[in-house]
Amino acid sequence: MPDFSKAVGLQLVWLKRDLRIDDHAPLAKAARSGPCVCLYVYEPELLAHPTTDASHLAFIAESLRELEAALTRIGGRLITRTGSLPEVFDRLHQAHPIARIWSHEETGLGVTYARDRRVKAWARQQGVDWIELPNHGVFRPHPQRDGWAVRWRRRMLEPIRSAPEHIVGVEGLASDGILSPRQLGLGPSQRPEAAPGGVEAARSVLTSFLDARSRGYQGDISSPVTAWSSSSRLSPYLAWGNLSVRQVYQATRARIDVLRSGDAHADPTWARSLDSFAKRLHWHCHFIQKLEDQPDIEHLNMSRACDGLRDERPDESLLGPWRDGRTGYPMVDACMRALHAGGWINFRMRAMLMSFASYHLWQHWREPALHLARLFLDFEPGIHFPQAQMQSGTTGINAVRIYSPVKQVRDHDPEGRFIRRWCPELSEVPDSYLPRPETMPLTVQRQARCLIGRDYPAPIVDNGRAYFTARRRMQALRASDQARAEATDIYRRHGSRKRGPAAR
Repeated sequence: MPDFSKAVGLQLVWLKRDLRIDDHAPLAKAARSGPCVCLYVYEPELLAHPTTDASHLAFIAESLRELEAALTRIGGRLITRTGSLPEVFDRLHQAHPIARIWSHEETGLGVTYARDRRVKAWARQQGVDWIELPNHGVFRPHPQRDGWAVRWRRRMLEPIRSAPEHIVGVEGLASDGILSPRQLGLGPSQRPEAAPGGVEAARSVLTSFLDARSRGYQGDISSPVTAWSSSSRLSPYLAWGNLSVRQVYQATRARIDVLRSGDAHADPTWARSLDSFAKRLHWHCHFIQKLEDQPDIEHLNMSRACDGLRDERPDESLLGPWRDGRTGYPMVDACMRALHAGGWINFRMRAMLMSFASYHLWQHWREPALHLARLFLDFEPGIHFPQAQMQSGTTGINAVRIYSPVKQVRDHDPEGRFIRRWCPELSEVPDSYLPRPETMPLTVQRQARCLIGRDYPAPIVDNGRAYFTARRRMQALRASDQARAEATDIYRRHGSRKRGPAAR
C-alpha cells in the first residue's frame, strides 16, 4: 500500500457518466496518488435541461447506491453535492484543499461543454491539476477520420483495469446524499418497466446476452417482437457507465472465441451474430466521435443546405399525437407507448419514430429529438443527435430512408403481438387490418369493438401522400449545388470511410 503520510491535498475523482469502479482509470490513478474521494454533482443546468427525465435520475440513484457500497468495501467514500460547477469545487477546495481532479473525458451536451471550460479556467486559477483520461473509443484531440477504426480497436484491446484493492479515504466531508428524482424537483419516474441501474444488473444482462440471448441477435433485432430479448439491452449501462465499452467488447470477443473453438453443439450462426454486435460497439463510438468533433450538431443541421427545409417551430397538432402514441399508425403508437413504459425500443423502431416525425409530419428534427431523449433511458448525446439528424436527412452524406409505418407492421409484427400489447384497443382487429385499421369496413370495426375515430384515431396524415412529398423535397435538396459541395466536406470530417457520400 502506498505511503501517503506526507501527502498534501485531496485526490478528487469527479464521476459523471462512469458509475463503476472497474476499468475506471481516473479512480485507479487517484487511489495510487493520495487520499481520495469520489464526487457526484447534481448540476442545476443538467436537471433543467430539456433532455433530462426523472427516469434518468432514478437509474443514476440506483447506480450510485451500488457504487457507494462498492467504494465503502475498499475504504473509499462517495459524496454528492448539489450546485453549479466550478462553484461546488471551490467550496470543497476551501474546506479541504484539492491537489488534483481526476475524471474521464466527456462528450456531452453544450451545457457540459461550457461547464468544462469554466472548470478548466477555475483549476488553472487555483493551481489545481485537472487530469482527464479517455473514456470509450472516442479520441481527443482527434487527428483525422482515416485510421480511426484501427485506433479504436487498439484501445478496446488495452488491458481492463481492476478496481483498486484499497483506497485511503477522507473523513469530514459533507455529502448531500443520494437524491431521488422527486428530491431534485423532477417528480417520480414514470417508467414502470425501466431497467434497474447498477453494475450488478449490467453484469447480469451482459451474461444472459452472451450465454444465451445473443444466439438470434443478427436476425432478430429488427422486429420489436424478437428484439425485446435478442438485443443486448446493454445500452443504458453503457450510457451511464456501469460498464465500459472495452469490458463489453472484450467479453464479446472472448465468447466468440469459445463458440469458434470447436464446440459441436454451438449454432454456427451464433458467432456471426456476436461479430455483428461487436461491430455495433464500434458504431457506438463512431457516432459519439461526431459530436466530439462538431459539438454544434446538437442544435444545427450538419448540412447547412438543410437550413430552412422545415419550419423550426413545432406543429403541436401533429407532434402532440406523435408524443402520445395517438397517430393512427399502430406501429408508431405502440413504439411510443412502449417507450413511455420502459424507456427502451429497438434501433429500427427508433429510426422509424424519428423518420415519421421528420418526413410524414415534416417537423424539424430538434423537438422530436428532445422528446425521445427524455424517453430513452439510454440517452447518449453523442449517439442521439447525429442519429436524429441521420434519420431526418440533414447529415448530407447518409442515404435518405423514409420508413413506412404500414410496411413495418407487415415486415416486423404481422400477427400484431407487439402492437396488441401496447395498443389494447386493437386487440380484436384482424391481422390483415392491423397495418391500416382505418380501412376496416364499419361492420368489421363493430365486430372488433374498435371504431376508428372513437376507440382508435384515424391517421393524422396520409401515408402515401406524405411519403412521396417528402421524397420529392429531399431529392430536390440533395441535387442542389450547395448540398453536393457540403457532402464532400461532411464526409471528410465524419464519414465512416466504408463508402463515399450518398449525395454523389
